[in-house]
Amino acid sequence: MSRENENNKFRNTGQLKAEKTSAETVGIVERVSIQDEYLLGQQNSQSAPLPEMIPSTIETAAQEKREAERGAVTQTFWSLVRHQYKKNRVAVYALYVVYFLFSIAILADVLANDKPLFAVYKGTVYFPVFKQYLADLHISRWSSDLVMADWKDLETSGDVKSAVWPPIRYSESDEDLANTLSGPSGAHLLGTDGIGRDVLAGMIHGSRIALSIGFVSMSFAIAIGVILGALAGFYGGWVDTLISRLIEVVLTLPTFFLVITIIAMVQQGSVWLIMILIGITSWPIVARFTRGEFLRIRNMEFVSAASALGFKNSRIILRHVLPNSLAPVLVTAAFGIASAILFEAGLSFLGFGVPPTVVTWGSVLNDARNDIHAWWLAVFPGFAIFLAVVAYNLVGDGLRDALDPRLRD
Repeated sequence: MSRENENNKFRNTGQLKAEKTSAETVGIVERVSIQDEYLLGQQNSQSAPLPEMIPSTIETAAQEKREAERGAVTQTFWSLVRHQYKKNRVAVYALYVVYFLFSIAILADVLANDKPLFAVYKGTVYFPVFKQYLADLHISRWSSDLVMADWKDLETSGDVKSAVWPPIRYSESDEDLANTLSGPSGAHLLGTDGIGRDVLAGMIHGSRIALSIGFVSMSFAIAIGVILGALAGFYGGWVDTLISRLIEVVLTLPTFFLVITIIAMVQQGSVWLIMILIGITSWPIVARFTRGEFLRIRNMEFVSAASALGFKNSRIILRHVLPNSLAPVLVTAAFGIASAILFEAGLSFLGFGVPPTVVTWGSVLNDARNDIHAWWLAVFPGFAIFLAVVAYNLVGDGLRDALDPRLRD
């Protein structure tokens, strides 16, 4: 019995020595590998981690990984949409075209005007284009000798010196009776219409009218559609039934003929009337999308949590539900702006649009009916309408794809 105990003790002692030896061997191998790495770093003129630096290096790497994960988590929804939108090159180029049209509309008076940008009149420095802005806003006023002055005649007579003119020295209403229905030339790059107005100046200023009608009319449509769609989708019941029936009634109306009838009854068309009529006949599409999003979101957990906390319905709608349901509304707005531009062009082409003194793309296109040989009156405004409508439709397609979570990488 004692001999067996001695044998077990001998085996245990041998096992402990073997484990100790293997541990020492592993430690030696690790130290050798670290030293080799250090020496290799010295040979390559690079700083390899010393043994005492290894824990701090590991901690730094872990901290960088946590910061990267935190940055990925804090990425916002709209940054993801922007990233996804940039992947669609056609939509990006269409957005550049929209920016270009915006720039032309904003700088229309600087690009085409019958007043100089800078002039010295009788020893006094004037900025006629910018002063006209202030005069239109009733902030400033012209002197009595300059109220109806023709700055080109003043320059010819020598009263105006050191004048700097816009690239196009014609306004949208400036008439050149010596060059009526003249084709593209050096004096008029895109020709003139039947009463001698410069087509390029009219298209530049017409871009402002077209974009204004598109954006203002869709602003009316979005305001009405979002309010009614939010009420129908959030409250449901008889509110939803009443608003849904109203949407169906408005959708069945022949919008184009309804607008023509109202303009004919008023007998005094204006830009604002066109905007309002397009807006109040385009809201049902926005309302249907908003209603559908509210029906989807109102039963989610964060809405239930807000209700459980005792928040008012108005706060839940404005602060929680509405911001999460605007994505399809933006897509609808992009398509709606293109439709509004095309709608106004159709009205002006038929003679039911803006007053004759206001120049738009559609009114220039309407002048082409009087003389079929004046091809420039049809080609250039038609191309502008085509470019604007296609650009906004492509922007809408890009937004729709960017907002679709199934297409994200």
